[in-house]
Amino acid sequence: MALNISAWSIRNPLPSIVFSIILLALGWISFTKLAVTRLPSADIPVISVAIAQFGAAPAELESQVTKTVEDGVSGVEGVRHISSSITDGLSVTTIQFALETNTDRALNDIKDAVTRVRANLPQNVNEPLIQRVDVIGLPIVTYAAISPGKTPEQLSYFVDDVVKRALQGVRGVAQVERIGGVEREILVSLDPDRLQAAGLTAVNVSQSLRGTNVDLAGGRAEIGKNDQAIRTLAGAKTLNDLAGTMIPLFGGGEIRLDDLGTVTDTI
Repeated sequence: MALNISAWSIRNPLPSIVFSIILLALGWISFTKLAVTRLPSADIPVISVAIAQFGAAPAELESQVTKTVEDGVSGVEGVRHISSSITDGLSVTTIQFALETNTDRALNDIKDAVTRVRANLPQNVNEPLIQRVDVIGLPIVTYAAISPGKTPEQLSYFVDDVVKRALQGVRGVAQVERIGGVEREILVSLDPDRLQAAGLTAVNVSQSLRGTNVDLAGGRAEIGKNDQAIRTLAGAKTLNDLAGTMIPLFGGGEIRLDDLGTVTDTI
């Protein structure tokens, strides 16, 4: 005689109730431990090589860095596609392998290939940052910021100074990054006639600014019963502070930076 599960459950309700409670408990536990990600976890064999060179123009990076890296990694076994993106001071090359390729092996092969061409890169580039592309690390939410009443510089500064700080304070947010826009810059335009009259060059002024406009660690000291960190703060906090920086003269004495030219903020 065939077992009638419905009839048996009606005659014996306790096992059915216990089984349902167990299923509900397991479902709730699984739900609370479920990770929130934009994409499922997947081992995709894609490697990126990022190389920074301070002050280098995109055309310079392309000829001296990007092409050298692309030529070096093109011979690695399993490479299917190579693409590069270049911005001011940064070259990023993305290498895509066949899906059946082991990602760890691909990462090591790319590291070896970049090491072989490292001597052909400019000496002043930073050490190449080589890492796998993790789809889990992609942004889960992307917002666009538009303000007709602000310049690109003002909008970029507002996003960094207000929006980014507010989002970073939200519980559970690990990283907030602005993509696009412009970086805030302080422009120092030197007058050649004033430089010549002061016996200085642009290099002298630049070196003086680098040497004086810095914050340094001063070690630690015991103040009262507490161990406190000491810092020497010499960096300019405002545009007027930077404009008033004293530049030493070779014959003795000093001259203000804004007496040698103009200091303007891009914001």
